[in-house]
Amino acid sequence: MLLLTAFGGGASSVRAADEIITSFIASATAENPRHTEADVLVLRDGTLLAAWAEFYGGSRDDAPARIAQARSRDGGRTWTDRGVLQENSGRANVMSASLLRSRSGDVLFFYLQKNSLSDLKAYVRRSTDDTRTWGPSVLVTADDGYHVMNNARVLQLRSGRLLAPVASTKQVWTKNDDFRTSVFFSDDDGRTWKRSRSLVSAPKRGAMEPGLIELKDGRVMQIIRTQTGHIWRSFSSDGGDTWTEAAPWNIEAPESPSTLVVVPGTGEWLLVWNPNVAWSNPEKTVLGANHGGARTPLAAMISRDEGVTWGPRQLIETDPACTFAYVSVTFQQDRALLSYYHFPSGGKLLSLKFKSVPLAWFRSPP
Repeated sequence: MLLLTAFGGGASSVRAADEIITSFIASATAENPRHTEADVLVLRDGTLLAAWAEFYGGSRDDAPARIAQARSRDGGRTWTDRGVLQENSGRANVMSASLLRSRSGDVLFFYLQKNSLSDLKAYVRRSTDDTRTWGPSVLVTADDGYHVMNNARVLQLRSGRLLAPVASTKQVWTKNDDFRTSVFFSDDDGRTWKRSRSLVSAPKRGAMEPGLIELKDGRVMQIIRTQTGHIWRSFSSDGGDTWTEAAPWNIEAPESPSTLVVVPGTGEWLLVWNPNVAWSNPEKTVLGANHGGARTPLAAMISRDEGVTWGPRQLIETDPACTFAYVSVTFQQDRALLSYYHFPSGGKLLSLKFKSVPLAWFRSPP
């Protein structure tokens, strides 16, 4: 990695522009064995705010956890001011942070509150002073059931509507969870929420961990984690209220969430995902064990035509002895700020890793 030595002109500024900044926002310990499902927000003064799930009673999805926070004033090289953003208000935990600066200027902080295997809800809190203070929690997913919303998933459309994509089931960890996706939307900047009329399905365990992206023509595309070896997708032409029947996309992926975002200013799509699938038959119709493929490497590619064609695949992480997933992407000037978990195989400690990558790197030959 190139070291940044100055912010002036000349060779040092070239090095600064090309530098990939890598750090750990939070490293796992026996006391806090899991730091995952994060998001990063750029504050008005350029400071980076990271929020993530900090587990303190084990590393299972239902172990006790709170939402932690930390700040970086040097572009992500170091993280300080670590504290608690949301105490554990659930009977199990709180987790999966999403941070969004609304067009109103307010910052919205979304999180999940888990009470049981049949009771998981999404909430949102508001800051009107650039995250110095926070208002009370507002329930997003009022329906009964278990509603999963991944970290860094809330989208604000050009119309101003907020979309919170969820995968819902009556009870998790059953033989067939039968997850179906829907979208909760708000037209008053997150103060009240309604559920979309459509529920989107997929085979086997169901349609899981959706993400959203707005197309140039105003439609919204939903990408879906499945157990089929491919990302699936669905489309909405009415701002997320109704959705087409889901179908496989031509992008292979194991049972792992993918992250798809629009690059500001260019309209390019940036996909970050685990690309390797372990097929158990030559026809590529049956997945192998362990999520149908290890969550390594972590890769990215850019499309200039909204997913019709893609540029070269770039490898963000390549260590076969670790897995990487639950990615957040935030843009700051000409950089993509990434967070994701770093999980050495065979262990139980999940740390939270950060990378600041120049956008030009994603477009360059591998």
